Amino acid sequence: MHVTARLLAALEAATEDRFVFDLPGIEERYAALLRELPGVSVRFAIKACPVAEVLSCLARKGSGFDAASPNEVAQAIAAGAPLDRIHYGNTVKSDRNIAEAYRLGVRDFATDSVEDVRAIAAHAPGARVFCRLATDGRGAMWSLSDKFGCSAADVPIVMEAALTAGLSPAGLSLHVGSQQMTAEAWISALAGLADVLAALNRRGIPLTRVNLGGGLPALGYLDHGGGPLNPPLDKMFAVIREGMQRLREISHHALDFVMEPGRHLVADHGALRAHVCRLSTRRRADGERQYWLYLSCGKFNGLYEMDAVQYPMIFPTHPGRDHVQAIVAGPTCDNHDTFNEGRVTVPVPRAVASGDPVWLLSCGAYATSYTTQGFNGFSPLPYVCVDRERDLPPEGEGR
Repeated sequence: MHVTARLLAALEAATEDRFVFDLPGIEERYAALLRELPGVSVRFAIKACPVAEVLSCLARKGSGFDAASPNEVAQAIAAGAPLDRIHYGNTVKSDRNIAEAYRLGVRDFATDSVEDVRAIAAHAPGARVFCRLATDGRGAMWSLSDKFGCSAADVPIVMEAALTAGLSPAGLSLHVGSQQMTAEAWISALAGLADVLAALNRRGIPLTRVNLGGGLPALGYLDHGGGPLNPPLDKMFAVIREGMQRLREISHHALDFVMEPGRHLVADHGALRAHVCRLSTRRRADGERQYWLYLSCGKFNGLYEMDAVQYPMIFPTHPGRDHVQAIVAGPTCDNHDTFNEGRVTVPVPRAVASGDPVWLLSCGAYATSYTTQGFNGFSPLPYVCVDRERDLPPEGEGR
């Protein structure tokens, strides 16, 4: 179980629903990533956890940030990151977005089309651009291949357009898909990068940076049978190290490497304290009897990813073994507010009652950023952060 004693203690102390983030745990995961991938600079994907204390914690450790909007650029600056460690990693941006990010001091922009290059040249003159290469997204829980990235054949066209427009065609980027579960995806992506890098060298466009994107998995999710997912993280790191070395050999210039981890750094170090609304039984139209566990939190107030992710659950006041298999659902009047669309059941203590606490683990990624502004009248949750240097915050602290 990927959970620290600090996090469990904070969950135990909480008497009302809230998210809890373990800052030292995030720091430890960040340090482990740097040990595994020496020579890589981190640009944390803000969208994964736009919590000010988390961003400041990472900035103090030397992380930069991947921002996808001017508001995220401002968050990164407020967290203490120097401007040369902040890039605009979203290929989708309006003229106004580009101009505002440039005004704030950003000089590195992702792109994947000639039209976007022209807009960057007009509103961020002289900026550095890195062209995003599309991947197939196979092996990931969430593929990011349709909306972002261009083909290998188009990359030289985009980069030559950048050069002609007075921009600096500085690098390449990609993304293997969020919660990537295979090392093979990295093998394929790095091979594609090598081919494109060689093609650009032949055209006289030597690059200085490769952005390996995000996709590194969280470790604490369960499969739909209730067992650990066990992504092959060690093999992924080995593949990435070998790929980086190959890219260095191909390049005519020294290469800097950056990555944009999001959930890998924060998912397992965030948890949710929720409570039971009701455990009930009812018959479906076909006569089958089912147990349903309704929780105070669901898809629209923190657990948007529950269609794909099964979070470990702890019922701290019911440690016994008398369980029933139940479908888990959130509190709203929406049929989709159900874990895995109601296709799986999880063991639930038969004796749970309304108001009993439930702890959901490994939900530190995307929970706060996906939270709606009160869907169906269920408000977004406050949060607290626990740290080494102080006691647990009093109930009611947080935002």
